[in-house]
Amino acid sequence: MRQKLVAGNWKMHGGLKTNQQLLQDVVAGVAGLRNVAVAVCVPFPYLAQTQAVLSGTPVAWGAQNLSEQAQGAFTGEVSASMLQDFACRYVLVGHSERRAIYGETDSLVAEKFAAALASGLRPVLCVGETLEQRDAGKTLEVVFAQIDAVLARVGVAAFSGAVVAYEPVWAIGTGRTATSAQAQEVHAAIRAKLAKLDAGVAEGLQILYGGSVKPGNAVELFSMPDIDGGLIGGASLVASDFLAICAAAEK
Repeated sequence: MRQKLVAGNWKMHGGLKTNQQLLQDVVAGVAGLRNVAVAVCVPFPYLAQTQAVLSGTPVAWGAQNLSEQAQGAFTGEVSASMLQDFACRYVLVGHSERRAIYGETDSLVAEKFAAALASGLRPVLCVGETLEQRDAGKTLEVVFAQIDAVLARVGVAAFSGAVVAYEPVWAIGTGRTATSAQAQEVHAAIRAKLAKLDAGVAEGLQILYGGSVKPGNAVELFSMPDIDGGLIGGASLVASDFLAICAAAEK
């Protein structure tokens, strides 16, 4: 039985004062949860603060990106070992905003995935299609290509140390959400694809849904057999909303 995981993605939001209250509220709110893992992925400057507040609590933390390089003359980049210095457990890899805005290719995402694994981090591989691609009937073609690039780089066994997040780009920050059936269809297809290579890895893999998850739709989404939790954007910045989603995953 796969444990549910709810991971917050703060994106480029936060401040020392507001972070402190948010993190404390989340820690207090998850105290009674037993069957769901909870994490927050915060901007790089706040990793030290997050580590200080969350150390010794049930809430894990991570980063939103990393360099594929181990070290060197790469001004402005952050390596996997640097994230390890702050005891990160997770790191997002290939978020749709990184792909669309900053031009990260499938092959670059695969390199970042490999770098994260090599340092003992748990990469959260983000995959998903645009509205144009969905309307053209190319959802699985796009998602599978994104996964195939990682498989080609590290092999299927590596997914036993990773998480996959399906995030339909057209449902991120738009208020639109894939129906539970639409999301389940893609999640099941991802699991079936990996099962052809390694049934055990596929069965144990946590596949999260990311795309305007809110307290009002979380229960239905998380009730689907292949949806193992959520990658939460805007709602993770409001403690009551984030905690309601965590509670939905507990059911």
